[in-house]
Amino acid sequence: MKREAYEIKHLREREISEVEEILSEYGLKGSALKTVVKSITSNRERWLKFMMKFELNLERPDPKRAFISASTISLAYIVGGLIPLAPYIFISDIGPALKMSVIATSIALILFGWIKGRFTGVNQGRSAMQTLIIGALASSAAFGLAHLFS
Repeated sequence: MKREAYEIKHLREREISEVEEILSEYGLKGSALKTVVKSITSNRERWLKFMMKFELNLERPDPKRAFISASTISLAYIVGGLIPLAPYIFISDIGPALKMSVIATSIALILFGWIKGRFTGVNQGRSAMQTLIIGALASSAAFGLAHLFS
């Protein structure tokens, strides 16, 4: 219990020093800095809002965007789900349809991984291979479970 109290106190002190550091970048010093830090950290809600905005660069989500976000995610799932299913729509024989599904899905995973790497600044080839491997493992697990329970 003593250690837990120490860790909580230490965490609080570290968070207070982060507030001081952020505000000092805006030119506050000395007693003015101490006064503002004390004012912010004395109210839990105000302190949380401050840290969300200035430390994490996060804004409170706009409730009006919920529908747009949900629609975007839904559309992405539908489009993403069509990639492995499309061969089964156009090819009546299961064996060749499965092969085409694996090929189409692998190409899509490589492409998505490459694009993800470009946007995140990670090596694009590495990102493409990681996405392919993770997708292959996930689809293999799903295929195996479906086969096991059928």
